[in-house]
Amino acid sequence: MGMIRTFNLKESGLRRLIAVTGHFGSGKTNVAVNLALRLREETGKPVTLIDLDIVNPYFRAADSTAELESAGVKCILPEFANTNVDIPSLPPEIRSVFDGSAADSYAVFDVGGDDTGAAALGGYRHMFARGGYDMLFVCSMFRPLTPTAAETFEYMREIEQRSGMKCTALVNNSSIGISTERSTLASTDGYIGELSKLSGLPVLFASSMLRDIDPPAHPVFFMDNITKNIYGG
Repeated sequence: MGMIRTFNLKESGLRRLIAVTGHFGSGKTNVAVNLALRLREETGKPVTLIDLDIVNPYFRAADSTAELESAGVKCILPEFANTNVDIPSLPPEIRSVFDGSAADSYAVFDVGGDDTGAAALGGYRHMFARGGYDMLFVCSMFRPLTPTAAETFEYMREIEQRSGMKCTALVNNSSIGISTERSTLASTDGYIGELSKLSGLPVLFASSMLRDIDPPAHPVFFMDNITKNIYGG
């Protein structure tokens, strides 16, 4: 059995504008929140998490505001988030993360896993293009509608078309909630490898909330289960 390679955030080359996308239930919000916290901890630079998930009431970065802000991560949330308003609106403050004055900081966007989320992201596509960005596509082999690399690739293309932006890297977040075992993530190496070939994109990391796992083919980003998960994992 090989050694686990741990994802090195400082050597990753991630740009300061990071959009985290993925299908509903892929775990993208947990990835976004953990990434924002780790960026703040390891770089010491200002970090802002922008919640663009304006529809889904179950998986929202807004639910983690207290923990994020206590760790020094600024949160920009949809107006009326965590209230009984059906569809909150996006605050104009979001534009501040694209300003030249924010050049020495990070902005992590948690993008809703549907057409609405991709369209919301697309509203800022020209500002992303000016500053340069990374758009991470978070995927899971064990979620509905993305069980094969081919189906996942089609969904990724839909997000790109709707947002007018291109994904730059893949994140393998394949887990089965509380049923995840130490061999689960490594068993999806073929899936993420095929998706990488189809898309032409590198796999930035495989993410895991378990610490005792079989080594997957790619570096592992160990996460905490910060956001609530309707699948129980």
